[in-house]
Amino acid sequence: MSHGPVGGDEPSIFGDEEFSSGRSAVRIAGVAALGGLLFGYDSAVINGAVKSIQEHFDISDNTLGWAVGSALLGAAGGALFAGRLADRVGRLAVMKIAAVLFLFSAIGTGLAHHITLIFVFRIIGGIAVGAASVIAPAYIAETSPPGIRGRLGSLQQLAIVSGIFLSLAVDALLAHLAGGASEELWLGQPAWRWMFYMMAVPAVVYGLLAFTIPESPRYLVATHRIPEARRVLTMLLGQKNLEVTINRIQETIEREDQPSWRDLRKPTGGIYSIVWIGLALSIFQQFVGINVIFYYSNVLWEAVGYGESKAFLITVITSVTNIVTTLIAIALIDKIGRKPLLLIGSAGMGVTLATMAVIFGTAPLVDGKPELHGATGTIALIAANLFVVAFGMSWGPVVWVLLGEMFPNRIRAAALGLAAAGQWLANFLITWTFPGLRHHLGTAYGFYALCAVLSFLFVWKWVRETKGVSLEDMHAELMADEKPAIGSG
Repeated sequence: MSHGPVGGDEPSIFGDEEFSSGRSAVRIAGVAALGGLLFGYDSAVINGAVKSIQEHFDISDNTLGWAVGSALLGAAGGALFAGRLADRVGRLAVMKIAAVLFLFSAIGTGLAHHITLIFVFRIIGGIAVGAASVIAPAYIAETSPPGIRGRLGSLQQLAIVSGIFLSLAVDALLAHLAGGASEELWLGQPAWRWMFYMMAVPAVVYGLLAFTIPESPRYLVATHRIPEARRVLTMLLGQKNLEVTINRIQETIEREDQPSWRDLRKPTGGIYSIVWIGLALSIFQQFVGINVIFYYSNVLWEAVGYGESKAFLITVITSVTNIVTTLIAIALIDKIGRKPLLLIGSAGMGVTLATMAVIFGTAPLVDGKPELHGATGTIALIAANLFVVAFGMSWGPVVWVLLGEMFPNRIRAAALGLAAAGQWLANFLITWTFPGLRHHLGTAYGFYALCAVLSFLFVWKWVRETKGVSLEDMHAELMADEKPAIGSG
């Protein structure tokens, strides 16, 4: 696994006092984060098409779970190998490749006339999602000063939730225009196919904008393209301490050994505890069931008595809520810190998920489906949106920020790749199992609530605050204090 795209010493090199062009940093980070928009779009676009795909191809709940979750298997692979590829061809090249794969997936999934082709093209889109999930935060970290590192890193999550909103809004509009997701819209194609075709638009925009931002200065120095590195650093820093900065980058690159998965093991045996902590954060982020809301929300709300049109509207409102709360997190993350936000979020998710578990678990069944009477439907709807609030202001953006900064430089590449792959696999397990669990919603939400409670205890015990700490100081402390308590053998 490569060290380049997911690590290095750049965030500390760009000291606050030296960083002269905040607007350049925001613009560059914003374009890079658009990969997150496609990430969110690709992840959620399936929501509006789930019911139609199951009916059109006449598939079981288990096969449907595979159809929805196949993209996540591709994402795990993309996350694992994006780093090494970015070291070979550059960060921008990987962004452009991801855009092409997104485009290919959009058109291919829309045209697919067999469920196997749905699997194939969803996996291709997933590879792009996984690559974007690693490259975007890494690239942003390499061009961000410590004082705003958290906020710029959070742009990735903002782009993700914006992509979710965009895809759900487009899905709802297309279904409305056609009179239903399965109804014919344009060119003899049903609306659900156009939901996938529309993903081609942001894919093209992302690919074109990738030509407007500079290559990472660290990659340029590592590949001995010093004149280009000078131009990029001049844009970011001005002329102040330019050669000193380049020399510091060269020194750090020269000090680093060729990265390997073996770096995750301590000299005394076992895996570094920080690796297990990062992996656990990734898994908990998915095991609270957030993506059930965005992958299956239409099916969920229809299952409890709402019509298709109202289910689409509820889902869009939920996605807007997600955007607003992500903006709150961006405003707070560099002020109150990462750990407090995670603890607040875990507590909120535990309460809201437990509420949903009780409501759905005690609701009477009509034709095998829970029927919510009176105020229970309203309470369930409020609880679902408050769950999104709790997640959106905490675990959504904060985990991505922590994963980009918590690992020691020497092992950051392999550790972040492993954590990202673990996150996608956890996402797949939740996504794959839900079609069967939707007939036992009380049990499903009870499990998610338990995971939220466990996430609180985990953060309280094991997660360290990284707000305002330089990466070098933090990493030196972590490596010096490493204990064989976790993962030691």
